[in-house]
Amino acid sequence: MFLDQAKIHIKAGDGGNGAVAFRREKYIPFGGPSGGDGGHGGDVVLVVDPKLNTLSSFHHKSKFAAQRGENGHGKDMTGASGADLRIVVPPGTVVRDADTGLLVADLTTPGQELVVARGGRGGRGNARFATSTNQAPRMAENGEPGEAKTLLLELKLIADVGIVGLPNAGKSTLLASVSAARPKVADYPFTTLEPYLGVASLDDETTLVLADIPGLIEGASQGAGLGHEFLRHIERTRVLIHLLDGSSENPLADYDTINAELKAFGRGLDVKPQIVGFNKMDLPLAQEQWPRVKQALEQRGVEALAISAVAKEGVRELLYRAAQKLSELPIVEIEEPIPVITLTEEEPFTIERAADGWQVSGARIEKIMAMSRLDSYEALQHLQRKFERLGLIEALTSAGVQEGDTVTIGDFEMEWHP
Repeated sequence: MFLDQAKIHIKAGDGGNGAVAFRREKYIPFGGPSGGDGGHGGDVVLVVDPKLNTLSSFHHKSKFAAQRGENGHGKDMTGASGADLRIVVPPGTVVRDADTGLLVADLTTPGQELVVARGGRGGRGNARFATSTNQAPRMAENGEPGEAKTLLLELKLIADVGIVGLPNAGKSTLLASVSAARPKVADYPFTTLEPYLGVASLDDETTLVLADIPGLIEGASQGAGLGHEFLRHIERTRVLIHLLDGSSENPLADYDTINAELKAFGRGLDVKPQIVGFNKMDLPLAQEQWPRVKQALEQRGVEALAISAVAKEGVRELLYRAAQKLSELPIVEIEEPIPVITLTEEEPFTIERAADGWQVSGARIEKIMAMSRLDSYEALQHLQRKFERLGLIEALTSAGVQEGDTVTIGDFEMEWHP
């Protein structure tokens, strides 16, 4: 099954919790705090695997989570870090943030790796909270939550040459005749429902990667037929073989229809170098129409070659001409993937009046709450000092919070007392 779009939900590993522990050794009756930090959570990493050419594996599994960090231990022992989760994707995978639509990365190079969600840091153990005035702290932190995201994956096939044309022009037959690819071939429109890649070896030094793109029809750029779903695959190709059905009633009109759709779709498809292959020269009607079509295309400055994909006549000449055009084009530099950037909010929190109290929101304040333990008076005092430094206490007072009101931060509810 070919799948060229997928939505996945990823979750990096949470950091491990810090430990509360004290030294218990012979002859040291009042040992100091020895709670170790939690381990870091594992990252989620996308890895480009050249053996893949589809996103079909995400059809059955769309949720992925990296390993959380191990909790800290006594004797100042830090917990083990969680293992990174590596998710393989095919070359040509475009990654977008599903919530914002922003481009995250364009993965094209085999072996390329990109961290798309970072694991949380481990919580600090009580040994890290010891001060000159508090030499026996009984508080520690929970691990930082790992990043969670929803990503849209879109596959754009990477090929040297894209084969375009109306349905039944013979694109699949051409690909099958020059490579080991075995697309479905039959004499009716829309035989090809999926793009196919094939490698054609012309000689010891010349090979071409060809993509058979499903047939386009008038209105494809607006979503008609199958064209809108697969036009994206032509974007990667550098040269187009425009295949015409020589047995069609009007091959020139077919030629104009396809080019109009390429121009309407945009993204530079209409300016890619083209070679016209006038196919089905094994049929009398094609032989009859060829001189007229060739002359008309030449008057437009369009290069055209007559072929028969079924009989394999003129096919090698067509591919050699495509290879020559490729060699004349400048080498395209493959850009490095766009690094994943986590935006820091300008404001650490926002306050809204809710029906049942007050709602405090914000990634920073919610992370503080998630990492705080509320199991001791000492921990509550520490949390309140953080709130004061952030200005949350003052902001809630200015907003009109009253004693006994419920204040919700993330998943936590608290009762307000001045």
